Amino acid sequence: MSETTKHIALCCPGGPIARDLAEKTARIAAARFGDRMKLYFHDQCFLEAGHFAGSDAERSAAFIEVANNAEFDAVWFARGGYGACRLDDALFAKLNEHARAKTFLGYSDAGSLLARLYKEGIGNPVHGPMPTDLPRQGGEEAIARALSFLADGDRSALEPNVKSDSKFAAFNITILAHLVGTQWMPDLSDHVIMLEDVSEYLYRLDRAMFSIMGDQGVKRARGIMLGRVSDIPENDRPFGKTEEEIIKDWCARANIPYIGRADIGHDADNKIVPFGGTNIA
Repeated sequence: MSETTKHIALCCPGGPIARDLAEKTARIAAARFGDRMKLYFHDQCFLEAGHFAGSDAERSAAFIEVANNAEFDAVWFARGGYGACRLDDALFAKLNEHARAKTFLGYSDAGSLLARLYKEGIGNPVHGPMPTDLPRQGGEEAIARALSFLADGDRSALEPNVKSDSKFAAFNITILAHLVGTQWMPDLSDHVIMLEDVSEYLYRLDRAMFSIMGDQGVKRARGIMLGRVSDIPENDRPFGKTEEEIIKDWCARANIPYIGRADIGHDADNKIVPFGGTNIA
């Protein structure tokens, strides 16, 4: 195990976090890794501009700053929450060789950024826990899982189906549906696509799958796996299918293999999924 200190920068491409959450996360890193792990929370994490952690320009500038900084080994998104897709589209052309060597870790709405980075071939995008998972039951272990992956590339933190002989991508269903048809959508041909969601009516998930299955890359995927779909609101009429039945139905319609369940979701058990296959040992 390497004793090299890893320097991890955190920013918020969507909503803000509280300072006490940053402090708690830093304490966990210090307790588990000592001098081998240093976290740097950008001041932008604590800005507030309505729903967002600062204006679009402030969030874009913070992301470029930490991504391009040679002192940081990785960028860890501190929170999801709507906003990542509003970052300045021109910023991706401004990312330098240091950004291209970094790991970028997050999930939920941050999946928009992971998708665009993956499409542009910038760095190593990774779906996995964020500091805002800390208040969940078992949240400290989720944070430790992310830190262990960032510190040592801990393979025990990976989603169990992730193997080196395949390409993978993981998304929130609603986020992926909104990426389809935009210049942020990566080519997911020959990928195993893992999907999850939270707090969505079943009919909305069904509608989102209609959009997702319209993407040509998705139609050429190796297969689709379903993670956890949690906190499903009760509609005035039962939808008539479970979340898994919805995914199976749309896979059958598009002639895409349904592979089974994945260990990802908006919860503390959310496992880590590196995009692609080249960064998996």
